[in-house]
Amino acid sequence: MTTEKIKGPASYFPSIEKKYGRPIGDGQALVRQRLPAKHMELVDMLKSEHGMGHGHANALVAYTLAQDKQAAS
Repeated sequence: MTTEKIKGPASYFPSIEKKYGRPIGDGQALVRQRLPAKHMELVDMLKSEHGMGHGHANALVAYTLAQDKQAAS
């Protein structure tokens, strides 16, 4: 068992789930529904339509887009 600390956007996930009461997969689905929107358009959507703070929205968008890019390659 490793005790390696999670880094990058995923490090926000526990606090995002706790604050908004929804699993990360729900947020990722919202992001993917709006593709091919640009990064900041997606961040703004999460902030204005779903009440997320900038840091949480940015982390969720960055992680989701990176995950999708990796899956496509």
